[in-house]
Amino acid sequence: MKTKNLGRSGLKVSPLCLGAMMFGKWGNPDHSECVRIIHRALDLGINFIDTSNNYSDGESETIVGKALAGRRNDVVLATKVWAPMGPGANQRGLSRKAIQEQVENSLRRLGTDVIDLYQIHRPDPDTPWEETLATLTHLVAAGKIRYIGCSTSHQNDSSLAWSRRLDSWEVVETLWISDRNRFERWISLQPPYSILRRTMEAEHFPMAQKFGIGAIVWSPLEGGWLTGKYRKASANPMDSPRAAVWIGDLANPKFERRLDVVESLLALTATKGVPLSQFAIAWTLRHPAVTSAIIGPRTLEQLEDCVKATELEITAEDSATIDKLVPPGTSAL
Repeated sequence: MKTKNLGRSGLKVSPLCLGAMMFGKWGNPDHSECVRIIHRALDLGINFIDTSNNYSDGESETIVGKALAGRRNDVVLATKVWAPMGPGANQRGLSRKAIQEQVENSLRRLGTDVIDLYQIHRPDPDTPWEETLATLTHLVAAGKIRYIGCSTSHQNDSSLAWSRRLDSWEVVETLWISDRNRFERWISLQPPYSILRRTMEAEHFPMAQKFGIGAIVWSPLEGGWLTGKYRKASANPMDSPRAAVWIGDLANPKFERRLDVVESLLALTATKGVPLSQFAIAWTLRHPAVTSAIIGPRTLEQLEDCVKATELEITAEDSATIDKLVPPGTSAL
């Protein structure tokens, strides 16, 4: 696979990033199979792996660490910090204490001396940005991390601080703070982005392009919605925890719009002779703000399917069709 620079940095990453959220009890609990998936991804040209300190309570990082034994130099390794990792008040957030403790835990689980891209998982309203950025800058100077990035969630819920989105103006504010204090600057932004969810095109993507931040987009398949797994007038297959717990009854009226869009997309991809999953991933990669799309396979078969997306071309006609189904900057979720 051809690599691209992540933001204005010299760090080169593949167009697909192997997301490790499904490795462990949240998805595939078989460590040996997960290791095989990671090794196959590397053999297929993916050089970028993304995980987090809280995926399956750290189990995901442990699996990635096992897989990278002897192959660490082949990989751009990314992980995140913020989410609650215990009952204590300081076992979460972006304070100096929390970050310093969590980075050491991540390094231990990953079996490495340095993390290539260390990302904040969510904004922390209780900690000044100056403290967070100063701490991350110190970790770069200490050789424990190489670059920093920020993630942004899919919702704004004031009752759940951990799920609040990092708005585009806040990203710009942090860049000003970094510039004034000679702190490290974000080289990446990790937002949700798919055919069904195009809200990042309104503000986040233009901001990222303006300030040289590379977008690493997650959920290009929207948890299976853009694979054809969930169909109109069909029952939920209930074949995974996500399907059973996060989706539930497909007859729920809130799913009507997205089911209509999926049916239209399946008709479009049938005429092209390609799976909807590959088309959906390729579609995210066509946006100039996007450096890499995160795929989260639970099986080798899913990995092989996703990788083929890099061979597809999205035509102007395809883009126009998608724009009619889900206009730019809007969401069908």
